[in-house]
This record gives sequence, structure tokens and C-alpha cells, in this order.
Amino acid sequence: MLAIGFISCALFSEQAQATPITGDIGFSGATSFNTTSLATATRVNSWFAFVGTTTGSFVGVPIGSVVTLAAPWIFNPSTATLGLWSVGGFSFDLDTATIDTQNSHLLSITGTGTLSGAGFDPTPGTWAFSAQSAGGIHQTSFTFSADTNTGAGVPDGGSAVALLGIALVGLEGLRRKLYSSRL
Repeated sequence: MLAIGFISCALFSEQAQATPITGDIGFSGATSFNTTSLATATRVNSWFAFVGTTTGSFVGVPIGSVVTLAAPWIFNPSTATLGLWSVGGFSFDLDTATIDTQNSHLLSITGTGTLSGAGFDPTPGTWAFSAQSAGGIHQTSFTFSADTNTGAGVPDGGSAVALLGIALVGLEGLRRKLYSSRL
């Protein structure tokens, strides 16, 4: 009975191997809005961006790489955007966006979504976008940070429960055997 328990444990145990994306990637570039004033803009019509900084999982993305960004990007009202950006095998799907500041000199937006990349598990993350305008000249910067501290843990496919059940069956079998040998 114990041998069957050990064999079952070996056969049914699964290794939960989650590889979340970690680190930051920063973009810089230029944008074109649907109005000439940041105070009244509701979408980005076009943009050009390149990678400026990388850390963590992003270090393999070359600095200066051109970033593909979805256009138009409607941020007011907040619009979920699949493939908001992609570069170096990573892509980000935006779920929500919140305007933190919007006036004639500054537009600051933060959002949440899911980052994907080859060899990594989909990872929740945050997106921050800002555009500044001084004297009618727009300058933009973008950042992305992976947020892997969601507290959600990695699902194990039920193997822990199966192993517990097998162990309990093995213990019951051992208890019965010891009890019958005393009689």
C-alpha cells in the first residue's frame, strides 16, 4: 500500500512553474493628438517611440528599438486596447486607463493591463504615459512596470489535493495493518 502511495505521488505530482515578467521598460518619442491642446485631447492619433531603458526581463530588448503602438489610442473615455504596444517579443494589452492630470501643459495617464512575452506567463502590469507641452511643442514619455506582487500565487492544477488524498489513504492502510497485527 505504501509503495502504491509513493508511486502515485511521483506520477501525479506536478511542478508549478510560473515565470512572470519582471522589471521595467521605458519609451520616449513623439505623439500627435486629436486636438492642438493637451487640455482637450481625448486620443493619440499617431506616435513614434523607441526604447530608452530596460531592466529585469526586458534587458534583451536593445536600447533604441522602435516600439509599435496602437493608433488611434482613445484614453477619454478609457478604452481597453489589445496590443497597446509591442517591442522585442513583448506586448501589452491595456485594460483600463485613468487620467491623473490633464491641462494645457501636462497630460498624465496611468493604466493597468497584461504583459505577454515568449517564454513568460502573462503578467499583470501598470502603464504610465505622460506628455508635456511648452510653447506648443509636445514632448512625450512612456513607461511600463511589471507588477508581479499581485498576491495571487501560482495554481498547482490540484496536485497538492491529490497528494494529500493519497497520503491519507496510505496512512489509513498503515493504521489498519498495525491494528490487525495487534489482534
